[in-house]
Amino acid sequence: MAALQVLTARPKRAARLTRNSKLFKTIINAIRQKKGENIISLDLRKIQEAVADFFIVCEASTHVQVKAIADAIEEEVKEQVGESPYRHEGRQALQWVLIDYVNIVVHVFQPETRRFYKLEEMWNDAERVEHLD
Repeated sequence: MAALQVLTARPKRAARLTRNSKLFKTIINAIRQKKGENIISLDLRKIQEAVADFFIVCEASTHVQVKAIADAIEEEVKEQVGESPYRHEGRQALQWVLIDYVNIVVHVFQPETRRFYKLEEMWNDAERVEHLD
């Protein structure tokens, strides 16, 4: 759970986002472009102790694909929205890369790591949406 530690000391959230926000859509599109799988978003806006408005979670089958997805997200968001992440973690091991945009936190997992940490189960009271192609 080391990747979640980066969420404890971070800036306050700006205005709340929706799934229709440009940042949200840009992240989903970047994941799809690099063939990320099992893409879901968790709406955390009604959960008082939540650290963000949304978690976006996806998986990639190899280290190379995890890196490609993480790189694509950061590049597309910078180009389309003009934002850089507040922080990112996990780029050394490439089992779980976390990209923190304050209101949206993206988690790019390898399947076995996603199954191990069960992030979606930890936030099972959040509204879950699957993002299919």
